[in-house]
Amino acid sequence: MSDHPEKPLKSHGRLTIRPVLQPRDLMAEPPPVRGAWVARVITLFPDAFPGVLAQSLTGKAMDLGRWRLEVTDLRPFGIGRHRNVDDTPAGGGAGMVLRADVVDAALRDAMAGTPPDRGRWPLIYLSPRGQRFDQAMARRFAACDGMTLLCGRFEGVDQRVLDHWQIEEVSLGDFVLTGGEIAAQALLDASVRLLPGVIGNAESLEEESHSAGLLEHPQYTRPPVWEGREIPPVLLSGNHAEIAKWRRQQAEALTKERRPDLWAQHRPPR
Repeated sequence: MSDHPEKPLKSHGRLTIRPVLQPRDLMAEPPPVRGAWVARVITLFPDAFPGVLAQSLTGKAMDLGRWRLEVTDLRPFGIGRHRNVDDTPAGGGAGMVLRADVVDAALRDAMAGTPPDRGRWPLIYLSPRGQRFDQAMARRFAACDGMTLLCGRFEGVDQRVLDHWQIEEVSLGDFVLTGGEIAAQALLDASVRLLPGVIGNAESLEEESHSAGLLEHPQYTRPPVWEGREIPPVLLSGNHAEIAKWRRQQAEALTKERRPDLWAQHRPPR
């Protein structure tokens, strides 16, 4: 008999049919879409997913089968009657550390059937010591077949399993969260919205912040005058060349003022 119960996986989307807590009306679902992008998440809190990913454009794309979310509960891979997943740090110290053998068992399950090429299927650990997540990384992930995310908890994960699986560590920024679930949802949102067909107007992706190494220019809409403040006249002129020039100037000025680090990397065309 196996040491672990039946596969603790919840699937969101309609590429495949998997056991879930609540039955679905299968006759009401459209045919599955093949070749869609897949996100697999390992977490101690599976009920945290899909969370905000089920809303708005990412949720609609999930319903349409453009991508699928599979969530693996780490707890059933725990050790002993109480399914312990963590233990005290070697060498002493505060907190607890996720065990290598427990995480390894969950990874073997979650990575089953994925391409061995990490360029096609990245394996990511959300960690404050990882490389900072940015738009270029989101584009890289969106270009893959899918990805697996490991959500840490407590003081982190035993280094041996990270080294064994050659896991890439990614951070949202220079701060610490109580776990990787919020970071995983942010990373997935940024990546999924870049998938073909998720954003209705693809041109909006080209003009938004970080797409060209600059922050986005200010946006305006109706009414033309609000609280005595007018929309810049150039935006109402109909002169598309002048509008593009104004937006470029605004983007450069904002980037220079608010993100000098980005501005230092940016080289305006001659």
